[in-house]
Amino acid sequence: MVNMQGFGSGPSLAPQHMALIPPEKLVEIEQQYAKELSALWANPTGTPITDRRFRADAWQNPWNQATVNFYLLNSRHLLNLADAVEAEAKVRQRIRFSIEQMIDAMSPSNFLATNPEAQQRLIETKGESLRTGILNALQDLGKGKVSQTDESAFEVGKNVATSEGAVVYQTKLFQIIQYKPLTAKVYERPYLMIPPCINKYYILDLQPESSVVRYLVEQGHTVYLVSWKNPDPSMADTTWDDYIGDGAIHAIETVQDMSGQKQINILGFCVGGTITTTALAVLAARNKHPAASLTLLTTLLDFSDTGILDVFVDEALVSLRENSIGGKNGGKCGMLRGVELANTFSFLRPNDLVWNYVVDNYLKGNSPPPFDLLYWNGDSTNLPGAMYSWYLRHLYLQNELKVPGKLTICGEKVDLGKIKCPVYLYASREDHIVPWWSAYESVKLLKGAKVHFVLGASGHIAGVINPPAKKKRNYWANSKLAATADAWFDGAKEVPGSWWPDWAKWLVPHSGKQKPAPKSYGNTRYKPIEKAPGSYVKEKAID
Repeated sequence: MVNMQGFGSGPSLAPQHMALIPPEKLVEIEQQYAKELSALWANPTGTPITDRRFRADAWQNPWNQATVNFYLLNSRHLLNLADAVEAEAKVRQRIRFSIEQMIDAMSPSNFLATNPEAQQRLIETKGESLRTGILNALQDLGKGKVSQTDESAFEVGKNVATSEGAVVYQTKLFQIIQYKPLTAKVYERPYLMIPPCINKYYILDLQPESSVVRYLVEQGHTVYLVSWKNPDPSMADTTWDDYIGDGAIHAIETVQDMSGQKQINILGFCVGGTITTTALAVLAARNKHPAASLTLLTTLLDFSDTGILDVFVDEALVSLRENSIGGKNGGKCGMLRGVELANTFSFLRPNDLVWNYVVDNYLKGNSPPPFDLLYWNGDSTNLPGAMYSWYLRHLYLQNELKVPGKLTICGEKVDLGKIKCPVYLYASREDHIVPWWSAYESVKLLKGAKVHFVLGASGHIAGVINPPAKKKRNYWANSKLAATADAWFDGAKEVPGSWWPDWAKWLVPHSGKQKPAPKSYGNTRYKPIEKAPGSYVKEKAID
């Protein structure tokens, strides 16, 4: 069983859970299994195989088809047993997750002895594929992760994160990048982007043709962006309050001061959205309302249902993290290594992000091709133990952000309902990290805001990074909010293409008048420090 160290030890499947299956249900499942097994023995190749892992021609002989069909039958049987367990929802979810991990790991495609494609490759290369595969595996063991792309093909600032700009401000926690205007006139209100601190910012500026930053600049916005520092051990005791006060609030006030604007437009992405919204609630408690608008992309504010991640978070895990890296009871704070969190997220989709690379890199001896998105995905960041442990307990485990006045952050009682600005709330329909129906729950919490909710196709990243020029995917829109996510979707209209133009149109009335574009970065008090993408984003996570 794989160890999900990012959130804690992976969930276990204890034998006693079998006793939680009602006897009559167990008999029914076993009878169905016996029936299907008998049919398979009679005709091992009679069942069509649609699983993409076994589509290659090498799998199409009777022996290999029979091997696959027996594997798929046993997989279905194990999942039926997992689903039949009578227990609370979280226990059932953990059992099924554990079974799924085991099933995926035991696929015939993952072993040289049962993978005809790898065997064919071994013969064709006269053993060279095996030698190369072993070398690839040894190299990955040193890195602590399975390679998903050719990392040597990319360099931050050279062929990713290339939008022209300059760092105009920095603290020990973040840099602020100001981007060069691409229009003769710009809106008077600047736009501040706050990305997640668990990943590097350049997912918003990956390539020119897919850059959210560039798109917004092309619409006439003066874009500022927070580039979080990749924490080192000296920052282990940095707290959630620090990320709110010394991070988001400080960045907001700096951009206000730099631009001379009382209000600015703000975007928060994923955890960056949680940080940003919390910061605005803290400021609202101080009777300050700096946001002319707020855009939240795939953001959780209500942690009642965190999807598959819920299997990792319980009292035992949180206490473990608090005692090991969180500084509980006067202990020493530590760091959550970036590779731990990255591996956890990879094993949420193991066939796509782990086992296919094991097969291709190790069994077949291939080198992974260059892919900018996967390079970004592997360019991990550390997290301070103090901040991370607080985040796990108070948000993921105890879900306290949704309760008005429950949390005191930066000396203020937090109430999300006191945020007054218009909100563009985006979620992705196939997001396995931030379930879209959980993102929709933010509508109920932002009581003082006028919320515009949009649902995009695809997942956590692909749904967000969907430039109009590519004419891909679609989104759902419904101007009438409903009591539940399902009710909202029932009344929604499917719209082809990217949601970005809808967002850009929504932003216009919140952006102020237009003025001539600035000819330089910063001003007399905020002078350029270095060229974009800056130095913080280039820092690598500790081993």
